Amino acid sequence: MKANRVLNRGDAVLVVVDVQERLVPAIDKELYARSLKNFKITIEAAGTLGLPILLTEQYPKGLGSTVPDVLKALEGKKFGRIEKTSFSCGRDEGFLAALAKTVRRQVILIGMETHVCVYQTSVDLINAGYEVFVLDDAVSSRFPHNYQSGIAALRDAGAVVVSTETAVFQLLKVAATPEFKKISSLLR
Repeated sequence: MKANRVLNRGDAVLVVVDVQERLVPAIDKELYARSLKNFKITIEAAGTLGLPILLTEQYPKGLGSTVPDVLKALEGKKFGRIEKTSFSCGRDEGFLAALAKTVRRQVILIGMETHVCVYQTSVDLINAGYEVFVLDDAVSSRFPHNYQSGIAALRDAGAVVVSTETAVFQLLKVAATPEFKKISSLLR
């Protein structure tokens, strides 16, 4: 089956990967600042457009909980929270069950780290038949080289790598709607 390569709100689910308290201080400061801004935009857009949202936490006993800024962005939105120990969400039975429940085949990935959990999740989901979209300005790593290497590897693996703004406008499809008005104000 050929991938569509364009997001559709009725087919898409947002997955927020491992944005955790004890991992953030190790992340490149510029990459994290840009990512955090776009985490908030993407979460708000997903909530406004009715996309299911799944949040993962990698070994929270060691890496802590999701950062308060992301939890605040999720307030008032329905989301599933999954703890995992495998780097790939695609190797966690709880995550796979939650993803299957959404009955959606397009997965939007944001989070940390680009070259580890985001990359491994992408590969496993692509191999399972999902169409994966990684937002390049909403993922980050500890070092810029690892981020850049991860982005290149994601493209090579078949993920669709786009910016937050590209993804949001693909989901919106048209202007002159209440959703467009609300979401476009976030992109200014």
